[in-house]
Amino acid sequence: MSAAALTAVPLEGRDARPGLGRLTLVELRKMTDTRAGFWLQLAIAALTVFVAVAVAIWGVGPDQQFGSLLGATIQPASILGPVVGVLLVSSEWSQRTAQITFGLVPRRGRVVVAKLLAGLAWSALAFALAVGAAAVAAAVANVDGAWDVPIALVFQDALYVVISVLGGIAFGAALLASAPAIVLYFVLPISWAIVGSLSFLEGIAGWLDSSRTMDAMVNEVLSGEEWARVATTAALWVLLPLLIGTWRILKGEVR
Repeated sequence: MSAAALTAVPLEGRDARPGLGRLTLVELRKMTDTRAGFWLQLAIAALTVFVAVAVAIWGVGPDQQFGSLLGATIQPASILGPVVGVLLVSSEWSQRTAQITFGLVPRRGRVVVAKLLAGLAWSALAFALAVGAAAVAAAVANVDGAWDVPIALVFQDALYVVISVLGGIAFGAALLASAPAIVLYFVLPISWAIVGSLSFLEGIAGWLDSSRTMDAMVNEVLSGEEWARVATTAALWVLLPLLIGTWRILKGEVR
C-alpha cells in the first residue's frame, strides 16, 4: 500500500504544470523583486502623478484638457516602461536565474509568452494610472472643452504605451543583457532619426523613424497611411528584435 501511494504522488506531480495565468503572475512579481525594478516602477508612478499635478497647476488652456493631459501622463510609462521590459527578460541571465526558470518550466515558449502577457498587463496598469491622474487633473482644472477627446485618441495612447513596453521586452530578449539592451533601445532609434534627417533618406525615414511615426499617435487621430507607418516602424523596432530574441531564448544554451 505504501508503494502504491509513493507511485501516485510523482505521477500527479509530473502531469501537473503551472498554467499560463500563474506564469504571468510570476513574471509580474519578478518586475518588483529586485531593487532596481521596484524603485523604477515607483519612480514611474510618482512621475505620472507629478506630471498631472504640474499641468493642472501651471498648464494653460488646452494643456489642461483631458486629451492633452493623458498625452503627458503616459510619457513616464512610455519612456521608462521599456526599461522595465528589458529587465524582465535580461535579468534571467544577469542574475543567473534562467536555469531555474527553464528547469521548472522546460517549455521555454510558455515562459516567453508569459513575459509578453506580463508586459501587456503592466502596460494596462500603467495606462490606467495615467488615465486616472489625467482625469483628476482635468476635473480640478475644469477648463472649457476639458472632456472633448476622441475615443480613438485614447486608444492610440494606450497602444503607444504597449508598443513602447513590448519594444523593451524585444530588445531585452534579443541581447539578453540589461545594459546593452537599454542603451541600444534608446540609441538606435535616435541614431536612425539623425541619419534620417539627411535629405536623400527623407522618404524612408518617414516610415522607419519612430520619432515621426509613433509620436503622432499621441497628438492626433491617425489616418490609414499613418497607421501603415506605425505598423512598419513597430515591425522594425519591436517585431524583428522580438523574433531574434525568441529564437535565442528557445535555442540558446542556458548557463
